[in-house]
Amino acid sequence: MKNEIDSKFVLRVFDKIRQEGEEQEGKYRLEGVVAYTDFDGYTLYINDAKVAMQFGFHNQYHFDYQKSDDFDAFEKKLRYIDKSY
Repeated sequence: MKNEIDSKFVLRVFDKIRQEGEEQEGKYRLEGVVAYTDFDGYTLYINDAKVAMQFGFHNQYHFDYQKSDDFDAFEKKLRYIDKSY
């Protein structure tokens, strides 16, 4: 996921967080991961305490994190959500 990201995976996880997560002020939380969109719905945001992901129009994405271990843990959370829900 570091070099290439599967857009279907991201959208599937985002949807699972929205369907199964707890909603609070337009943001959905599941397994320590928060998912929400911007006002027009074109950009998705998925983050935890240490990693932020922005996924936008035309499958453009950006990650913000300090340590690669943090990114690896974030990726594991997303895969867990994808498999468990």
